[in-house]
Amino acid sequence: MVRGVRNVIIMGAAGRDFHNFNVFFRNNRSYNIVAFTATQIPDIEGRKYPAKLAGRLYKKGIPIFAEEQLPELIKKYKVNDVVFSYSDVSHDYVMQKAELALSNSASFVLLGPKDTMLKSRKPVISICAVRTGSGKSPTSRYVVSHLRKHGYRVAVIRHPMPYGDLVKQEIQRFATLEHLDFHECTIEEREEYEPHIRNGAVVFAGVDYEKILKEAEKEADVILWDGGNNDFPFYESGLKIVVADPHRPGHEISYYPGETNFLMADVIIIGKMNTAKKENVRIVEDHIKQFNPKAHIVKADTEILVHDSTKLAARKVLVIEDGPTVTHGGMAYGAGTLAARQHGAIVIDPSSNAVGSIRGVYKKYPHLKSVLPAMGYGPKQMKELEETINRTKCDFVVDGTPADLSKLMNINKHIIQVEYAYKDRGELARLLDGFLKSRKKRR
Repeated sequence: MVRGVRNVIIMGAAGRDFHNFNVFFRNNRSYNIVAFTATQIPDIEGRKYPAKLAGRLYKKGIPIFAEEQLPELIKKYKVNDVVFSYSDVSHDYVMQKAELALSNSASFVLLGPKDTMLKSRKPVISICAVRTGSGKSPTSRYVVSHLRKHGYRVAVIRHPMPYGDLVKQEIQRFATLEHLDFHECTIEEREEYEPHIRNGAVVFAGVDYEKILKEAEKEADVILWDGGNNDFPFYESGLKIVVADPHRPGHEISYYPGETNFLMADVIIIGKMNTAKKENVRIVEDHIKQFNPKAHIVKADTEILVHDSTKLAARKVLVIEDGPTVTHGGMAYGAGTLAARQHGAIVIDPSSNAVGSIRGVYKKYPHLKSVLPAMGYGPKQMKELEETINRTKCDFVVDGTPADLSKLMNINKHIIQVEYAYKDRGELARLLDGFLKSRKKRR
């Protein structure tokens, strides 16, 4: 060991952690990354960050362990620094992890934008959120549509979800639905990529976001960063748009790193206005005025569209919601539940029918009372989700996920699809046009 080199563990969830390693640690001889730890996502520990991606300093790759092993790993590898590198957790949660590291004699580190953001040759607009499930994805789709309508070629770069073969997933490009099959995408990946593809956009994702950016720049006039969870962007953004959630007022200043987004934002969208309580909207507005008074406030609605809505009245339905939103996102419901209730359906509790890892999800997230989270991080879990659906007695399945589950599994019930879209009141379109106009003047 070279004298002065610090041993480091990076805590992550197969996303931000790999990016932080790539841009800050990979070729940095001042640090020795001894391990990653993994949480939030099932079955991503027990493998390695491959040598082919890890660089010349890590010819054997880097092991990935379960986060529960952190104290013993600190001792085993004589760790100096624990670098926290995942998102959508409360401030209390972050400090509990900090105390765990400190009590085992390691320092606790949070890497910031200056050390982790890459710069693009093209204009970058970022869409981020204060929490998972705030409405970031439909907002991203609206922005892409608006830009394309004005003749701009847009490349969407999505926050990473590399849960499979990391070498194969180093750079991914999705221009057709067939590309989702080619890259063996999970349900969670399909939920994010599929709507963009149907919207006519090309999506990039993967592991190495410097290489990904160079590929995207070849075919785009504008880069749109579509963030994951409530993480801050991997790229320097000329226009930082952040979506706040009036269904969870106060979360904009109490979750990491969503508050970072909230404080950095040029534009803060208060979405879901058509389903939010006025007093909750007022709380979010007051926090914007108090903590980021320079931000433009944009109010918008979330339009919920239901196929075959007339069939729902007084019928028993199983509601399937976006997995991350209702699990670590903390929501007890999503667009599927709102749609079912709006049209008079009776929402049943499917938890007693859960099998395998899906049963474990209900134990881990006891707030889930009447929805089935669309967990599908691999073939085995997708099969367990399918079996859970098929075991549940109901008249219809209400699918509130952005992906088309009927094409991914054999479901023995009629599926009623729910879609949701950002509905602008005119203000966001004006701000987008102003940003692009200002960029043209600089050239």
